[in-house]
Amino acid sequence: MDISTVVVRFFQEGGPFMFPIAIVLALGLAIAVERYLFLSFARRTNKKAFAELEPLLLKSQYEQVIQFGERSDAPIGRVIAAGISRLGISPRREDIEYAMEEGLMETIPRLEKRTGYLGTLANISTLLGLLGTIIGLIAAFSAVANADPAEKASLLSQSISVAMNTTAFGLIAAIPLLGLHSILQTRTTEIIDSMEMAGVKCLNLLIARNGIQPKTRSSDQ
Repeated sequence: MDISTVVVRFFQEGGPFMFPIAIVLALGLAIAVERYLFLSFARRTNKKAFAELEPLLLKSQYEQVIQFGERSDAPIGRVIAAGISRLGISPRREDIEYAMEEGLMETIPRLEKRTGYLGTLANISTLLGLLGTIIGLIAAFSAVANADPAEKASLLSQSISVAMNTTAFGLIAAIPLLGLHSILQTRTTEIIDSMEMAGVKCLNLLIARNGIQPKTRSSDQ
């Protein structure tokens, strides 16, 4: 008996709750694939964009930096462009940092979008599996209530086995969804950290080449 036959039989014997669990699993996998591709694209474009922006910053070609940020798909391009735009208004480091943080706050929701759904879908699949098992057990005990005493044990064990398939499938769906949720969260955090590091490098270049005023510190009393 090949594995496909076993899977089909397992799915058929699990009852009606196997279908919503399968839908939850398919939806979660679709979200995970879309998020992985989006984050991979953002990571790749960020790296390429900063490699192009750094020479412009070194040459103090700020107008080109702003234009690059406006037309670029890389999140880091928009963040640095926001800081450079603020440089034309105020030379204080705090103001430039606030502008970059504002750009970063606009970017983070796009990076984290829909990732949180994976944890929710994992919990839903687990709960659907438990609900299907409970309903299956209720139906099993109701079915054997009026059965022949000699057949009760065999009928009950068979019914319980079928009902437990729903819990098993719920866990089969939940475990990979939780793993994918953790992987995507880690990847998102790495991208955000790299953007913050790029922002710091940009500020240091501005301080070194343009005399940006450092943060003011209150004197000790």
